[in-house]
Amino acid sequence: MDERAALSMLETELDAAGDDAAVVGGQVITTDMLHERTDFPEGTTRYTAGWRAVGASLSDVAAMGADATAAVAVYAAPEFDRTELADFVDGARDVCESVEGAYVGGDLDDHVEFTVATTAIGETDEPVLRSGAQPGDAVCVTGALGRSAAALERFRAGAIDRGNELFQFAPRIAAGQAVASEATAMMDSSDGLARSLHQLSEASDCGFEIEFDAVPVAAAVDEVTDGNEDYREAALFFGEDFELVFTVPEEAVDDVAERSPTTVTRIGRATHEGILMDGAPLEDRGYTHG
Repeated sequence: MDERAALSMLETELDAAGDDAAVVGGQVITTDMLHERTDFPEGTTRYTAGWRAVGASLSDVAAMGADATAAVAVYAAPEFDRTELADFVDGARDVCESVEGAYVGGDLDDHVEFTVATTAIGETDEPVLRSGAQPGDAVCVTGALGRSAAALERFRAGAIDRGNELFQFAPRIAAGQAVASEATAMMDSSDGLARSLHQLSEASDCGFEIEFDAVPVAAAVDEVTDGNEDYREAALFFGEDFELVFTVPEEAVDDVAERSPTTVTRIGRATHEGILMDGAPLEDRGYTHG
């Protein structure tokens, strides 16, 4: 099985699976694993790795409309370097503090490849699931897409400082809370916008129509792409941007945009069936752990 097939199987076995985080009473909890081979390009600092790994789990908390409480991490490596470990903890602590949460520790392990497993918890009495979108709802996203695709190109080009800067994304905890009261469905865009729409469609049993020209694309993408195809790939399919993709009633768009501390952009609407972009089928493709 590939990753998506395995996740689908688990959703049939575990009642709490299927959303960005599991709901346990008034809390949400989520866990992620990142590897040097697939998630940390050459040049990624341990500070950035700590920020990004913990931030990925905080993004899942944001997607539930929850307030961030705390995070922990398992740090595994072939050897423990004092400076690298301290830098990792600094990054993990700083990303937690950026959303008014706490980094409270974790575990250490000996492993052949630098690997991080993170867990984050948050609090909410009314979590936003993926399953509530209705035909006629507006489809919105926070921020801009393509940041991580641009970061990877910067790493490849040897622009290490710029790559690390772009990899240190802001988890959308505050934005998630700002839109939660109106959102009918929500998830983060870690698998890419296209795949997120397909996942929301499956969970909500509806379709979507979006317009590419309405999709906000990060300015950093212009730094690294020459052709239109690369630009669209970064915005739609690359993933790992950790923005929020959500639906709200059409009449609520202006209100949630005003409340959100992060830019909210309407990119389309929910329909009865099909996933279309500019009138043509949008491919179900995105980020997959390899």
